[in-house]
Amino acid sequence: MDTLKKKDISQEVFDLYDDYAHNKIDRRQFVEKLSLYAIGGLTVSSLLSFMSPKYVENILVKPEDERIDSKYITYNSPNGGGSIKGLLSQPSNIKTKLPGIVVVHENRGLNPYIEDVGRRAALEGFISLAPDALTPLGGYPGNDDDGRALQKQRNRDEMLEDFIAAFNYLKSYENCDGNIGVVGFCFGGWIANMMAVKILDLKAAVPFYGGQPTAEETSQIKAPLLLQYAGLDTRVNAGWPAYETALKENHIDYTVYFYPDVNHGFHNNTTPRFDKEAADLAWSRTIGFFKGKLI
Repeated sequence: MDTLKKKDISQEVFDLYDDYAHNKIDRRQFVEKLSLYAIGGLTVSSLLSFMSPKYVENILVKPEDERIDSKYITYNSPNGGGSIKGLLSQPSNIKTKLPGIVVVHENRGLNPYIEDVGRRAALEGFISLAPDALTPLGGYPGNDDDGRALQKQRNRDEMLEDFIAAFNYLKSYENCDGNIGVVGFCFGGWIANMMAVKILDLKAAVPFYGGQPTAEETSQIKAPLLLQYAGLDTRVNAGWPAYETALKENHIDYTVYFYPDVNHGFHNNTTPRFDKEAADLAWSRTIGFFKGKLI
């Protein structure tokens, strides 16, 4: 159905996709369950196509954009995966040192959407580094299904070390002034929270719909937090009340926003979970937060 629109899809289909995207069901189960919603003019193949990411046509900042310098680099993660590949993006013609942002991918490796987010951050005047935690397994394989399967093979605490090492790379990078924040999405939201736990001189963290640290871990946070949640994301939001209690008990500097009537992954503009109004607002808040805390 070429005319299939977001409004044509029931919330149950989005919830089903969330289960699939987070490895609660496999592809066979996803397709089987999806068939229950293939009624009327809908087919399973049209639903599958509609729910799948459309990367190429939705890139906002092209790799060749002359306003930025974007290239792949490798850096050492001695406590994680060893040599890690990442996309380093910065404004063209840098005349002074700039603050840095680590951009953390979802649970499928460094796909084109996350690379695009890194370039967007560079357009805003930051040096961004978007690592690929799948590097030890050959890197992002070109599609999200295989990416999720690969990422399941890695220990998440070792991957956390890879992103901490990215912070250290930026810290010593010649064009970076040492003021560094992190933004992460889904799995990357958990990483952003945990980098705030682990890195005492992290200047700011922005987790998008990320899993929360324990109360004991939360007590170690020094960085200010901007926490962004999707209103319909019952899975992740279930951990918020306990996290909020721990943040308040430990007098952590935090701001939280819940975006009503949007799904987990609402910032990702390559899937139908994308909500432009919420995504634009959340991104403007993210950049404003980083400009206030890093500059």
